[in-house]
Amino acid sequence: MRGLAIVWMAFFHFCFDLNYFGYFEPHQRFQHDPFWTLQRTCIVTLFLLCAGMGQAVAIEAKQSWARFWRRWAQVAGCAALVSIGSAQMFPNTWISFGVLHGIAAMLIIVRLLAPRQLAQGALGYTVLLGLALAALVLPRVWHDPLFDSRWTNWTGLVTHLPRAEDYVPVLPWLGVVLAGVVLGHWLLKHRPQWLAGNVPAALRPLAVLGTWSLTFYMLHQPVLIGAIRAWRWATGA
Repeated sequence: MRGLAIVWMAFFHFCFDLNYFGYFEPHQRFQHDPFWTLQRTCIVTLFLLCAGMGQAVAIEAKQSWARFWRRWAQVAGCAALVSIGSAQMFPNTWISFGVLHGIAAMLIIVRLLAPRQLAQGALGYTVLLGLALAALVLPRVWHDPLFDSRWTNWTGLVTHLPRAEDYVPVLPWLGVVLAGVVLGHWLLKHRPQWLAGNVPAALRPLAVLGTWSLTFYMLHQPVLIGAIRAWRWATGA
């Protein structure tokens, strides 16, 4: 699933890059055209659902806090690099709270919240799904200008979307992660063969990409942009 998400993401970003360098005619409006915004929503949903399922696996395996923090530091460090890199290329719309920033914040929330609830079985599932629903609904029914600044828009309770190349706030997206936690834990308890079976040969490349998803995420845009720039230089475009 994560491999599918990053392949889809790479295709989406390649189209964005081609558009940015003027290769699409007519010019595409990636932040407004439903054809593109719906794809972005699906990609982020798939990523965060997998993040939640991964946390369910980690909790069931009794992952130590030390190992959790090592992985968290990798995600948070990459989020900082994304902010720095995007500020160089898009100084007016740089990424202050994108998907990696959101995952870093939501991993801590899930780690503190989910283990006790999951231990309660069906009751805990109900609590987590109720919180997921609340996270999805709250930004639609309550927002305030207080949360419109770059320092506070991470909450998601904004009155208008910020001008940024990527924006994945805690609300409503925490709802998707919590749903992934419940789904992953239920599968581990009731359909473990779905998660532990052999990967079909045709899907193994996707599984490899999914295993190295953070590395792929950090490298794919520099590679794609570099390739387009090299093509423009070679062809004199």
